[in-house]
Amino acid sequence: MPLPEHGLSDDEILDTLRAKRSRDARWRDGRTFGMVFDGGPEVHAIAEQVALMFLHENALNTHAFPSLAEIQSEVVANFAALVHGETAAGFMTSGGTESCLMAVKAARERGKLERGIDAPEMVVAESAHAAFHKGGSYFGVRVHKVPVGADYRADVDAMARFVNENTVLVVGSAPQYPQGVIDPIPDLAALAGSVGASMHVDACMGGFVLPFMEMNGANLPAWDFRVDGVTTMSADVHKLGYAPKGASIILHRNKDLRKYQTFVFDDWLGGFYASPNMQGSRPGLPMATAWAVMHKLGVDGYRRLTRVTIDTHARIVDAIRATPGLRVLGEPDAHLLAMASDSLDVFALGDALHAKGGWHLDRQAPPDSLHATVSAGNAAVVEEFVNDLQSCAAEVAGARTDDRSTNYASLE
Repeated sequence: MPLPEHGLSDDEILDTLRAKRSRDARWRDGRTFGMVFDGGPEVHAIAEQVALMFLHENALNTHAFPSLAEIQSEVVANFAALVHGETAAGFMTSGGTESCLMAVKAARERGKLERGIDAPEMVVAESAHAAFHKGGSYFGVRVHKVPVGADYRADVDAMARFVNENTVLVVGSAPQYPQGVIDPIPDLAALAGSVGASMHVDACMGGFVLPFMEMNGANLPAWDFRVDGVTTMSADVHKLGYAPKGASIILHRNKDLRKYQTFVFDDWLGGFYASPNMQGSRPGLPMATAWAVMHKLGVDGYRRLTRVTIDTHARIVDAIRATPGLRVLGEPDAHLLAMASDSLDVFALGDALHAKGGWHLDRQAPPDSLHATVSAGNAAVVEEFVNDLQSCAAEVAGARTDDRSTNYASLE
C-alpha cells in the first residue's frame, strides 16, 4: 500500500483511525481483563494533558532534557521506597519485557566481569515470562526451564539441579503471570547466592499491587528487597500503576550493580555514547505520564484502587468456583487468575463470553485455561461478567471450538 500522493485532511485521518479502532478490545467499558488498565477519568485527564506537554521530548540525551532525568530519577526512587530498596538505583524502560531483558544483560555482564563466566546460563521456572527466553536469545545466555510444582510456584529443589558455576541469573516472579502465584523468593535468592549469581524478581505484574495490599493489611510471602540476595527487580507503571503504555522500571539493589546494565561506547566519530536501554531514542511522553499518574494517585489513591481490584478479583474467583465445571488454577495471591475445566471447553467459553458481552480474556495452555488480569476498571461491571460467565458456561456444555490457538503476540 503506497503512501497517498497528497496528504489527507484532519477529518479523513481521524475518521479512518476511528474506524480502525472499532474492533479493538473494550477496555474503557471494563470488559478487557488485561492489556490496558483503567485508573478512572481523573487519571486519564492528567495523563492526557501531560502527554501533550512531553509529546516530542527525547530521553536519549537527558543533558538536553534535564526534566526527563529528574522524572526518571523520581519515578525510580518512588518505586524503590515502596519495595524497601533503600540503596536501590535503576532506570525507566519501555515495558516489562525491556526491564527483564536488561536484567538478563546486567546479570550476564556481572557474571563475566566478577566471575569470568564466558558461557552464561540462567535458571527459570516454566511460569517465568517469555521475556527471559527472549533475553537468553538476545544476549547469548543459555536458559534452563524447570517445571513448576503442583501449586504452580517455582520448584526450588528442581531448579537447584540446574544451578552451577556458569549460572549468572535465577528468576522468580511476584506474582507469575499464568496463575498469579508468588514464587518462593527467599529460597530462590539463597539458591542464586550459593553460586554468586544475580537474583531477579519479576514484579512487572505485582509491583504496583503487592505493596498496597500489604498496606491494606494483606499478609504476603516475602518478595522484595527485604529478601537478602535479591539483586534486581522489575515493575510496570503501565499495568496496575495505571499509567499509559510505555513505562516500566528496573531496580538494582545498589549503584554498583546498576553499572552492569549500561552500554558505554566512544570508539566512533560521534563522541561519548551511553545507554541503559535497548532503545537509543526514548520517548519522554510515557516517562512523564507515569510520573504524573503516580503523583496524582499517591499512596492513598493506590491503596483505594488496590482494594477495589482485590475485592473484584475475589468476587470473580468465588463465581468461578461456584460455576459447575469450572475451577481456578492454584491459589492466586493478588489480582491475576486462570480458570480451567475438566468438563467444559474453556476456549469455547471464552468465545461465548466475547460474543455475549464483548468480554476479552486471554487463552493459555497448558492446561487449556482463560486468563484474567483484574484491575479497578473491571469493578463496575463485575456482576454483569459473573452473570454472563455462569450463563455462558451452561450454554457451551458439550461444545468444542476447533480453534485451539493461544496467541499472545504481534505477528503478521
